[in-house]
Amino acid sequence: MKKFNSVFRRFLVSYIVILIIPSIAGFLSYHTSISVTEKLSIENSVMQLQKSKELLERRMAEVEGFTRQLAINPDINVLMNEKSSGEQTNVYGIWRILRSVLTFGQTNDFLQQFYIYLGNYNVILTPGSAYVRPEHFYESFRYEDQSLAEWRQTILGQTHRSEIMPLRQYNNRGTITSVVTYMQSLPLDSFSGSSPAIVVVTIDEKTITNLLTGITDKYGGWTQISDAGGRTIASLGTGVPDMQALAKDASFDADKTSQFYKDDLVITIHSNTNGWVYRSGIPRHALLEYANQIKFITWTITGIAIAVGLFVGLMLAYRNSMPIHKLVSVVKEQFGKDDTTERNEYDFLHGNIAEMIRSSNQLESELRRQLPLIRDAFLKRLLSGELQTREEIFAAASQANTGIYGHSGFVCILQVQGYTGMDSVEVLNELHAARLLLKQALLDIAGFTLTTDWGSDRIVIVFASKEAETGNTIGRDEIASLLDQLSKHAFAEYRITFIAALGEAFASETEVSVSYEQAKQTMDQALHADRKGIVWFEETRLESATYYYPLEMELRLIGTIRAGETEETSRIVRTVMSLNTEQRELSVEMWQQLAGELKGTLLKLLDQKSFMESGMFEQLKDRIIALHATDKRSFQAEIEEITGVMCSIVVSRKNDGHTRIIEAIKTYISGHFSDSDLTLYRVAEAVERPEKYISQLFKEVTGSNLSDYLEQVRMENAIALLRENRYTVDEISSRVGYNSSHSFRRAFKRVTGVSPSSYRQTVEG
Repeated sequence: MKKFNSVFRRFLVSYIVILIIPSIAGFLSYHTSISVTEKLSIENSVMQLQKSKELLERRMAEVEGFTRQLAINPDINVLMNEKSSGEQTNVYGIWRILRSVLTFGQTNDFLQQFYIYLGNYNVILTPGSAYVRPEHFYESFRYEDQSLAEWRQTILGQTHRSEIMPLRQYNNRGTITSVVTYMQSLPLDSFSGSSPAIVVVTIDEKTITNLLTGITDKYGGWTQISDAGGRTIASLGTGVPDMQALAKDASFDADKTSQFYKDDLVITIHSNTNGWVYRSGIPRHALLEYANQIKFITWTITGIAIAVGLFVGLMLAYRNSMPIHKLVSVVKEQFGKDDTTERNEYDFLHGNIAEMIRSSNQLESELRRQLPLIRDAFLKRLLSGELQTREEIFAAASQANTGIYGHSGFVCILQVQGYTGMDSVEVLNELHAARLLLKQALLDIAGFTLTTDWGSDRIVIVFASKEAETGNTIGRDEIASLLDQLSKHAFAEYRITFIAALGEAFASETEVSVSYEQAKQTMDQALHADRKGIVWFEETRLESATYYYPLEMELRLIGTIRAGETEETSRIVRTVMSLNTEQRELSVEMWQQLAGELKGTLLKLLDQKSFMESGMFEQLKDRIIALHATDKRSFQAEIEEITGVMCSIVVSRKNDGHTRIIEAIKTYISGHFSDSDLTLYRVAEAVERPEKYISQLFKEVTGSNLSDYLEQVRMENAIALLRENRYTVDEISSRVGYNSSHSFRRAFKRVTGVSPSSYRQTVEG
């Protein structure tokens, strides 16, 4: 242990110092936590109670606003002013009112239970029901302490102006509960005697107390609301004191916001709107719970830390030194260096780690050197047709950090002349040098090096551009001019001659291999005919006993149909037909076999579920079987038409699924646009799709971003509210989902070109 004594002592001293500092801080924090916790609890409780008060007043204001809306309802006004004629009742008018009030309870749970009494018809209307006799309504909905006659006299027979009846027991279809009653006579200017109509809203006590659960859920205790006369509106929790006795107690100040009363901290808030009093009681033990926890945790942790400090210090010193010794041992073993007497372990590690960094840099440099080989391998795979789909080509190009610099062009093969039949080492070296010189000359003339070696005497060049150049003489002339310059330069400088063979133009990355095969065939024909210079594919015509329909081309055709790419599918079909009709002389038997192969490809595709469930399975199957290969042009047209129908089926199935998702997104936004917390994540969660997927899908289908659509919906609703002229701009901004009126005004002006206030003035004018 001698080698650890110094390390252990230094660690132990620092560890004890570290322990003492937080212990002292914890001791001080315990004494301050009581006052801080008490202050924060009071502030939080007052804030929570204030929020509950504001929310309750807002709900009650909505109830009052509901009665005002009924007051201006033309259907109710017609019924109130009609004179009852015996047993006849305006059934249609009553039905219109029932329909118009049906949805009010969906936006405010205070409006779940209400009824409208029409005096001239002696009828009571509720959401969804009409009682032609008040006594029928009384049988199901009544106050426990009030008879039918008393109910008729005090509720239906008097004029009420925003009158609130305190908490009373209420029988709701046999269920006993407690309710607060809001009453308003119609029209609003009714003053005395009976009024034509009365709106009565019964608010369940549980609905009110749901707004007061914030404090009781956190601390326990109780919360109580009373009106200006001291009558209880709602109460929640246990241990609610007698409010009348509380008001008479001289030790309790009714106007003080917070004070300790017995074992509770009592918070009191007065409403300036309706005179209601909101009180909440927090038990003292709950208030000081966090402070006591701090005390217990502080002393417990301090005691344990000091008790085990020495042991932990020893273990940590040993633990921290062991990795260094193990690392030194491993380095010695790997590098074979045992002599470290002249320097310590840190110097030893420093020297060997520096050596490893140098080795890593050398490896990175070697990988960069190998990158041209990787790019060359990508180009060879592309030319040989190993990469079938565009996605596969793009992935391989990204991996090789390269591409073909365009979507269309020509494939060219250069063969160095003068070395046929020679395969000695000297000849191979000369050919290698010739290939390098030609590629460098091409780089100097054309400015690109999209080339690869193919054998000892051949170079393959891919000429590609952004736009399709099929049939474009300018592109062909440019290539011919470039090859001519290359030929003259190579001969003048190095006495190198070559033959250039080019395939037909490819219009897509997937057709590069086809153009290469054509270039190979052209080169074979040129060598056979002893042609010189530049030879194009269309200048040779193949006489072949077999058709050309390789497996990779069939797989490419199947893949494009499955993806619903109509244009790409037609291009492949035209390529197959061109290669076997225009560039080859096929016998009747070979042509029939090719037609059978194409029909077999389409029949194999029909076995997939997407086509079998489309409703066109039998029709397509019959069309494919009935195909006749007598007329090549009509056969090609029919094949293209069938593949087009199959692609349209695939696209239709995709679009149906996409349309359902888009409609679900729009429906969810229309119901939740007023929520300021509405985000892309919540929309994605509602439709059960990833965020990135629905964002891209919405853009592709609708042409606009999801955020722009949400803003458009909010602006349309804001315009409707501005036309109604019932709310302020600040209220409208909240109703359409904006956190601040400033953000709303800025968005409104960006969309409409004018501010909300200016728009409202324009509408009013």
